[in-house]
This record gives sequence, structure tokens and C-alpha cells, in this order.
Amino acid sequence: MFAPYLMTAWAGGTIVALVAGIVGFFVVLRGNAFFAHAVPHGAFAGAAGAVLVGVNPLVGLGVFAAGGAVGIVLLGRRARHDVVTALTLVTMLALGALFLSRSREYSAQVFALLFGQILGVSHDQLATMGLLGVCCLALVAPIARPLLLASVSPALAAARGIRVTGVDLAFALVIAAATTVSVPMVGALLMFALLVGPPAAAQSLARTPGQGMALSVALTLGTVWTSIALSVGTDLPIGFFATAIGALLYAGARVAARRRRRREGRSRMP
Repeated sequence: MFAPYLMTAWAGGTIVALVAGIVGFFVVLRGNAFFAHAVPHGAFAGAAGAVLVGVNPLVGLGVFAAGGAVGIVLLGRRARHDVVTALTLVTMLALGALFLSRSREYSAQVFALLFGQILGVSHDQLATMGLLGVCCLALVAPIARPLLLASVSPALAAARGIRVTGVDLAFALVIAAATTVSVPMVGALLMFALLVGPPAAAQSLARTPGQGMALSVALTLGTVWTSIALSVGTDLPIGFFATAIGALLYAGARVAARRRRRREGRSRMP
């Protein structure tokens, strides 16, 4: 469980959980689950294109993640946001299929970007992930307060002089950075699950934004650590455990929140 070759998996999983827990809190608060689904999956095309031209897949991943995220925000201002998100996603996936078809060999490295390789992370990859993780959290810190207000009440945020579009663009880049940090290790499928499942459970239980963010990070860390332990112990895919745990956490949180509301309602009755 704690063999030397697994230390990078535990460290990398912790980095991913911290980033996903904080970013996922705002994703759920803003109702951006589809957006958070589209960016990691669409960025796969960038990695495929990078392999085709002989560039590090991480570079292509980051470029497509940022380009897709910013494009969705800008185009979504004058059209239905869900339609723009869907069209951007399918366009990038189509490009990914084209890039792979032009490649002479199917790259296992690109395939891993969909499903992750958490148990095969090298020390160099871990160092890169750590640096990108710090940059991602550094992007969140200065916009956290305006982002919170713009997420809860865009009209009030605009009335207070906050440029809502600028905040939306900044958060789009945050999601792109989180994608670039996490997808090489956990894959696009698992990254989406971590951005939505534990943070959604946390917001069902928390009473304040501060509690929600702290609980989101704690639940995401617990999900990743438990998933790694179960994956190592059973030799089953880590993605199965992470998505299942996230779904169970959310279901349990909704039940607990409903019971709490009922107790509070009874206590207020004369």
C-alpha cells in the first residue's frame, strides 16, 4: 500500500484532490457541471494533436483546455450556453479523432489522458503537476470573493462594479489550469467526477461558503485516498471507485440535508 513506487501516486492524488476540491466548489455553485465536463474531454484533442506534431502532450492539452474554455465563455454570451458548450465539445472531440487518425501509431500516452495513469506517475510528472497546481490555486485566490458573489448573484455583482464577464473568463482559465494539472494523472473521465461529486455533497451539507469549500476539499481528499487504497488492494480501476464514492457521498449528503431540514422545521413549530 505504501511501497516506494506508490508514493508518487499518493502525492499526485493529493495535489489533484486539493485542486479539484477548491475548483469544484465553484463549479457546482455556478451550475457549471456541463462546462467542467466539456473542457477536460475536449482538451484530449490537444494532446492528440501534440503527439501528431511531436510536441509534449501536456502542451497541447493546456492550449486546447484554455482555448475551449475561453471560447465557450465568449460565445455563450450571445447564445445558449449549453448549446455552445456542446458544440465546442463535439468539435474538439472531432479534431481529436482526426489527429489520431493521421498518426501512424496509437499513442498509449494519449489514451491514458482519457482514463488516467495514477499508479504510473513519474517524479518528473509529479513535479510538473505540483507547479501547475500551485499556479491554479494562485489564479483562484485573487478572484475568490468576486467569483463567489458573481456565482450567487450576477446582477448584484455587476451593480457593485464587478466585471462579471471578466470573472467568468478568469474562472474559465482556472478550469483549464485544473484540467492541465489533473488529466495526465487521473484522466478526463475521473477529473469530471472529482469536480462534481464530492463538491456537490459538500454544498448539500454546508451552511456557509467557507464550510462548503473546506468540506469540498476534505471529501475530495477522502475520495481520492480511499480510491487509491481500494484500487491497489483489489487491482480494479481507480475511476470506478472514485465515481462510485462520489455518487454515494452525494446521495448520503442529500438524505442528511433533508433530515436536517425536517428536524429544523419541527423545532420551529409551536
